[in-house]
Amino acid sequence: MKTVLKRSLAILALASAMAAAIPAYATDFRLGTIVPAGHLWSQGAEAMGKKIAERSGGEHSVTVYPAGQLGDESQMVQQLQSGALDMAFLTIADVSNRVPEFSALYAPFLVDSAAEGASVLRSEPAQELLDLLPQQMGVVGVGYGIAAMRLIMVTQPVEEVGDLSGKKMRITPFKPLRDFYNLLGIAPTPMPLPDVYDALANGQVDAIDIDPELILNFKFYERAQHLLVTNHTMFPMVGLISGRVWAGLSDEDKELLRTAMEEALDEILNKYGSAEKGWMEEIRATGIEVRDFGADKFSGIVEQWEEMWVEQKPLIDRLREEAAAH
Repeated sequence: MKTVLKRSLAILALASAMAAAIPAYATDFRLGTIVPAGHLWSQGAEAMGKKIAERSGGEHSVTVYPAGQLGDESQMVQQLQSGALDMAFLTIADVSNRVPEFSALYAPFLVDSAAEGASVLRSEPAQELLDLLPQQMGVVGVGYGIAAMRLIMVTQPVEEVGDLSGKKMRITPFKPLRDFYNLLGIAPTPMPLPDVYDALANGQVDAIDIDPELILNFKFYERAQHLLVTNHTMFPMVGLISGRVWAGLSDEDKELLRTAMEEALDEILNKYGSAEKGWMEEIRATGIEVRDFGADKFSGIVEQWEEMWVEQKPLIDRLREEAAAH
């Protein structure tokens, strides 16, 4: 209750500061995301849009723009800040670049599964981070979703962590993940997801940091046939509403959007908790090599990473306590 009250006060302050500059808002809200149309995040956004249309009696609707149609995440954040984009389901990668406290959610081996990650994201320490968004980014953070746990997919066999040294690995470009791979002697190589399939074939990258859902969506198993089940970090998503758009909404419409988005995000958290096992079975059925490659293979990496993020250590410790409780 205390966390909800704090967030409400922060959102109210943001709305008051911006209200005078807000034009009339569109009844057709635009929501952007970088994942493909068939991804669970996009499906959740579509379901949310249907609820908003039904509950508003057709007064409001939501058009979902998947697959980065509106730009990359950094560009979509800028659009949210200007009010050009109404809502977004984004990874917290770009958010953590702007609000470093969110980097604690990427601590290596913080959780073992998406289900455990969902519990941590629902916890008070994680929810408190959303209170930082109105003032520091000009957006309203409604809640979290999640993707499946991160794995490492490689074009050549790997026996030990040292075999990864010197490899070029496609990553999502944000500092916590880049630091993790730099510690392993890997060359992080950012690139858009649609380019990865060909990049694996032509040697532009040797490996990818990826989750099982995207492995199947993009058929990466056709180009990289060695999968290390590392589960080295969870990959949170956050549901955002433009602060400028929020400030122009009536109290009734704010409640409508908030409730529908909270329900969609909660459903996404639940679905990933149960979907990981099935996806892994599908991947194994392709015949590629799948090896368990857990935290015991990465001796000292947690301590080294946390030394690099010592300012976030108190929050990381709270999050680890939450994870241990589940």
